Amino acid sequence: MADLANLELTAEERARMVRDLNSILDHVDVLNKLDTSAVPPMAQVSHRYGVDESKQGSERFSYASREDIHEGLRKSLPQAVTLENAPEADGMFFKVPKVIER
Repeated sequence: MADLANLELTAEERARMVRDLNSILDHVDVLNKLDTSAVPPMAQVSHRYGVDESKQGSERFSYASREDIHEGLRKSLPQAVTLENAPEADGMFFKVPKVIER
C-alpha cells in the first residue's frame, strides 16, 4: 500500500500500517457476515430532517436535491478566454509540469 501511495515509511510505520489495515479488514469481514437481507435499502442515513412523510422511498428526500443551475452564481469564462492567460496551453487544456516522479 505504501508503495502504491508513493509513501516512504520506516519499518516501524510499515508494521503499524499493516496492523491498522488488518484491523480494518477484520472489521469489514465481521460486517460482511451480518444478515442484512431483511433490511431495506436506505435513501438517507437520517430520518430526522426535512422528511416528506407523504411520499415513498427516495422521493421522501427530494427536498435535498435541486435542479442544476447552468451558470451557477456567476457566469463562467469561455474556455478560450481562460486559456489566454495560461503560461502553457494546448488550445484545450492547461499544460502543467509533471510533479510526481518515480
